[in-house]
Amino acid sequence: MRVGVHKIRMNNPGDVSDLQRLIDAGEIKAEEIVALIGKTEGNGGANDFTRGFATQSLSLLLSGLLGISPDAVTKRIAFVWSGGTEGVLSPHATVFTRSSQSEPAGEKRLSIGIAVTRNFAPEEVGTMAEVYEVASAVRAALADAAIEDAGDVHYVQVKGPLLTPAAVADAERRGAKLVTSDPNGSKPYARGATALGVALALGEVDEADLSDEVIAKRMDLYSTVANTSAGGELSNCEIILFGNSAKAGGSLRIGHGILRDVADAEGVRAAIANAMGGSTGQAAIDVSAVKAVFAKAEAPVGGMLRGARTTMLSDADINYERHARAALGAVITSVTGDPRIFVSGGTEHQCKPGEAPIAVIVEV
Repeated sequence: MRVGVHKIRMNNPGDVSDLQRLIDAGEIKAEEIVALIGKTEGNGGANDFTRGFATQSLSLLLSGLLGISPDAVTKRIAFVWSGGTEGVLSPHATVFTRSSQSEPAGEKRLSIGIAVTRNFAPEEVGTMAEVYEVASAVRAALADAAIEDAGDVHYVQVKGPLLTPAAVADAERRGAKLVTSDPNGSKPYARGATALGVALALGEVDEADLSDEVIAKRMDLYSTVANTSAGGELSNCEIILFGNSAKAGGSLRIGHGILRDVADAEGVRAAIANAMGGSTGQAAIDVSAVKAVFAKAEAPVGGMLRGARTTMLSDADINYERHARAALGAVITSVTGDPRIFVSGGTEHQCKPGEAPIAVIVEV
């Protein structure tokens, strides 16, 4: 297995010209594309249409190139979008290809595994039903990535459904109980359940500690490698698992770290060092080797950042996730020099409260 990583620029959610250019130039083979992870310029909320628009645009392009229907494209390729490019964040997508025409490198190299869950009923979103289904899919993705040791997993991206107004109305008509009737308020439950599914599959939490009652509440239960998002464009969960495998070829590696807060530039450097094979924070880093960065952003606990008050949690005009994405995006860009980074808001069950995961892919 050999994994390729390619960034494409997007001037709007319907702009597929950069991907078309790379395919025309032979840098990307359409038939080898297995996943895309990207940022769109919507608001990131329940009514953010830009994510579905971007998927539609790319699936229409790839449909013609692959000779299959756009719907078949979305079943063949995992599309994960996070809305919200506040501050310096640049709308873009990272395209992942996978080829079997590669000998193992002799050292562990970047590997990718993909799995999907079944569709969820509205009343299952944010519950143990979602936790168990995601855990099963993560185990399948581990096998798909040819990774035998959970310690070699550095990043698990999950995109799943949140509760849309239509889903809430459907459940109410049937008398089904929901975790909440507020679409935007369902995001913590949806993100939290999928993160706990990752943690369960990778042995980061004990199954005996899990129940519907702990989701989005007991934040001492978490994964350090999960990065989860929720949107109204999906009914199931898509899981893209990244790690290093002895069966993979190529020259890419992945590592991860923990951001102590949204201003943790040293945490960014430590994650780069980890990907390059050095000890966290100690080894010299080469930012020119960085191919992609994926991080979560969270407001500081109590709104206090290193002893100083912020308005992230008290601003009635701007949601805290947008503040956090903008802040962290600037910090990461200050280290890497590239604003085409994936920063997603909301860290329920993703590291300790106030902290957040970050993963980095590098060329070695």
